[in-house]
Amino acid sequence: MSVFASLVERLADLLQPLFGASAAAAAIVLFTALVRLLVHPLSRAAARGQKARAELQPRIAELRRKHAKNPERLQRAVLELHAEEKVSPLSGCLPSLCQLPAFFLLYHLFSSSTIGGEANELLSHRLLAAPLGGRWSDALGDGGLLGGAGVVYVTLFAVVAGVAAFSYRLTKRSMAERPVLPPGDGEAVPGIGAITKVMPFMSFFTLVTVAVVPLAAALYVVTSTTWSAVERAVLHR
Repeated sequence: MSVFASLVERLADLLQPLFGASAAAAAIVLFTALVRLLVHPLSRAAARGQKARAELQPRIAELRRKHAKNPERLQRAVLELHAEEKVSPLSGCLPSLCQLPAFFLLYHLFSSSTIGGEANELLSHRLLAAPLGGRWSDALGDGGLLGGAGVVYVTLFAVVAGVAAFSYRLTKRSMAERPVLPPGDGEAVPGIGAITKVMPFMSFFTLVTVAVVPLAAALYVVTSTTWSAVERAVLHR
């Protein structure tokens, strides 16, 4: 924690001439961009994996028809097919999983009053009028939606809503172009209907995260979500 706090402080010092009192917030955005750059090769691999899995769907549908009365044999056959084609069903999860440590570091860093036995000086930093260690509930209690901190959160919510709407359209288009089952296949995977209905709305859940975590962690989420939307649009075009 102490090492990470020092990193954020040093980045903030470097950005101070450009961003003034909001330099720490800019440092968090820059840190998020660096994390996403490191994870980008995994995102590219995940995009290739998604395309490969879509191309396997006709063969999986045929296996499902062939082993309709033997679920265990079907499961083994699907796993063998993925292994044969060197396609991992979980590859799409790796970019998100690799980012979790950075998110939790920021969360704990801006939720702790002390670091290494000393006062956490990062809590004194702000994004305009909003403390980086504060939450939306704090902003509502200090001036409401039209207060200085409230306006910061309203702006973040607007950005997240716009990115979520963009991601919604991307997901709907991707699911239409690469359905889970080929058109005309009469047998659906159990539970896939519910997943298909919920998946396009997943990006909107980010609004809840932004509302409940410290502002510093919310900045990480907003920056990473925006990066993901742009990245998906480029990699899946």
